[in-house]
Amino acid sequence: MATSSLRDELICSICLNLYKEPVSLKCGHNFCRGCIVTAFDTQKRKSTIYSCPECRKNYKERPPLEKNRKLRNIVDNFRSAHLEEREVSCTYCNPPVPATKSCLLCEASFCNKHLRNHSKSADHILTDPTTTFENRKCSIHKEILKYYCTEDSACICMSCLVAGEHRGHQVELLDEASEKKKEKLKDVTEKLNNDRQETEKRIQNLGNHRTLEKRKANDVTKRVTELFRDIRKHLDDVEKRILTEVSRQEEKISQSVCDMIQKLETQKNDLSRKINEIEALCDITDPLTVLRKEFSNDDIIPRSGDVRDAGCLDEEMISQVLHRGLLHFTDSLKDMKIRIQFTVMKKSDILLDIKTAQNYIIISQDLKSATYTNKSENRPDLPERFKCRQVISTQSFSSGRHYWEVDVSGAKDWLIGVAAQSMERKIAGNESFIGYNDKSWSLTQRDTLFSWHKNVGIKIDSKSSLKTVGIYLEYEAGRLSFYQLCDPIRLLHTFTTTFTEPLHAAFFVFEDSIIRII
Repeated sequence: MATSSLRDELICSICLNLYKEPVSLKCGHNFCRGCIVTAFDTQKRKSTIYSCPECRKNYKERPPLEKNRKLRNIVDNFRSAHLEEREVSCTYCNPPVPATKSCLLCEASFCNKHLRNHSKSADHILTDPTTTFENRKCSIHKEILKYYCTEDSACICMSCLVAGEHRGHQVELLDEASEKKKEKLKDVTEKLNNDRQETEKRIQNLGNHRTLEKRKANDVTKRVTELFRDIRKHLDDVEKRILTEVSRQEEKISQSVCDMIQKLETQKNDLSRKINEIEALCDITDPLTVLRKEFSNDDIIPRSGDVRDAGCLDEEMISQVLHRGLLHFTDSLKDMKIRIQFTVMKKSDILLDIKTAQNYIIISQDLKSATYTNKSENRPDLPERFKCRQVISTQSFSSGRHYWEVDVSGAKDWLIGVAAQSMERKIAGNESFIGYNDKSWSLTQRDTLFSWHKNVGIKIDSKSSLKTVGIYLEYEAGRLSFYQLCDPIRLLHTFTTTFTEPLHAAFFVFEDSIIRII
């Protein structure tokens, strides 16, 4: 709303000035509290009926005055936002009253009361209240600026047009020029709004990207933490086996030493007893008794139980345990290397291309699942549509490394892989199946697990049923690998070749089955 129009809405109809302490009547009209109190006091002296000064609605009793806080806030905000207008006072009022208009010709400002008596002549140009009349006059001729020179983009007066430097130029009235500029500004505003919307969209996209990457980072952090926990567990197991062996040997040696010490203690006691007997015999003075006492050296227990007999720590055996443990850990690292690779690898966003899906395949709304149906979808026969129950991805890969995962738990039999764009699509026979020609490579499960290329199958041993298969394509290196995503991750098969054209993720859908890209 324009300033002047808004001001008009905030004028009390009694004093013709901005509301002061606005109050409302039941009829909905607003007045300054002081103005309506004075009006009702005057009506009381003349009659017993009170009426609204605006709509003349009658009240038998003096109507209550309700504070209009919202209107008061609007008036206060208006005054704060237009200090210059509030400071401009009517030239003819004493005490000062805020002016509502200023005349550029008279160089005077008027309140609503004095404005009624002001000249209505076109020469008297009214504007919003101002004290800076010089800004609206020609700096050369001191006349009111009435025209706009389109050639020089300048506001000019009549003298500039008739006899000044703008004589003969194309000019317009200020109002007309202003309206044209406003139209241009509207176009600019529209463009700026579009730019702002685009900027907001980019901000939103960046915010979404940040959220997505944060979620990915949290996921990778979780997988890395689990990976290193497993690595530490493997190392802890190796350490535990070695320390257990060391402890076993130490306990065995300790037990052997204890047994020997016990035997030696017994031997020591026997020797002490023999010594006492001999010493007692030597103390006897009767020769006959000494000679009759039998004594044999064979009764002395021979020495035994030396350190050499106690045994030593078998460091060679401990080294072998360590060696075997580290070899086992190294073998585990081969599986972990795959996990490390998959831990930080970004999955390719694979979507199924419904234009290629055979009519007995239902494609989910998110373009991630393919399901067999025994009722035809009656899709148009496009050149890219398969005649056999196959579908490929919308994305093609002609460079780089790409990884995606396929959930095959919902299919007893399944056939997945990659296919070149030029692979035959309009033949229903085996030659158009994934892996049964030189344009595609596949992994299939039908009672037995096989890899297929050029109609040649290689049997793959699988100890457990596959639920999720990881597919890793290294285009420039010419490698296509299939992994069983279990614990630990297992490499099933790798094709090595030279890729010469773009490749698509490809899927064959058997009866009563569903496959899903994860």
